[in-house]
Amino acid sequence: MSILDPLKRVQRLRRADQRREHGPGRDRLPPGQVLTQKFPVLSYGPTPHIQLQDWRLRVWGRVEEPREFTWEELMQLPRQRQVCDIHCVTRWSKFDTVWEGVPFREIARLVRPLPEASSVMEHAYGGYTTNMALAELMEDDVLLAFRYDDQPLEPDHGGPVRMLVPRLYFWKSAKWLNGLEFLAEDRPGFWERYGYHMHGDPWTEERFG
Repeated sequence: MSILDPLKRVQRLRRADQRREHGPGRDRLPPGQVLTQKFPVLSYGPTPHIQLQDWRLRVWGRVEEPREFTWEELMQLPRQRQVCDIHCVTRWSKFDTVWEGVPFREIARLVRPLPEASSVMEHAYGGYTTNMALAELMEDDVLLAFRYDDQPLEPDHGGPVRMLVPRLYFWKSAKWLNGLEFLAEDRPGFWERYGYHMHGDPWTEERFG
């Protein structure tokens, strides 16, 4: 499913009924969310299909060593497998999702952020962007994910590589990742410019700014 009109999407979400009947697992379910067994596909724009030999990750900005990673170089970095819950701002949550990828902190270790670096803009094939605090990206559960449910990550879900930031609403986990821009000051990404919250914590319902 592609979201063709950002303003209509934001207006629809603002009008949505936030009341939900919570079932089993409600202590793990943030307010206003409903549990699903499916993995809904929500994207802005068409799904790109990037060949692994063509994929690149450019890392630049307030870093000592700007770099561009190929797929082969990414595969040489330490990786981890983890199980986590994910939460979408459109009000669905999915428990016990299984991911594998390279921890963001491994990328940061190689490029060495400058002291003034405080934020990172995630960039994606197709032009999507979203902003993150550098300190939160350094958490242990943040991955550049390339496997889901022990299979290569499908394009509809962000493959070959997407960001995974499970503690925030899922729009902060950019699909089709191809760039990390280290910033001295925070600035809004794509959905943030249309009124989404600059942070996006599901537990305090930071849906809109």
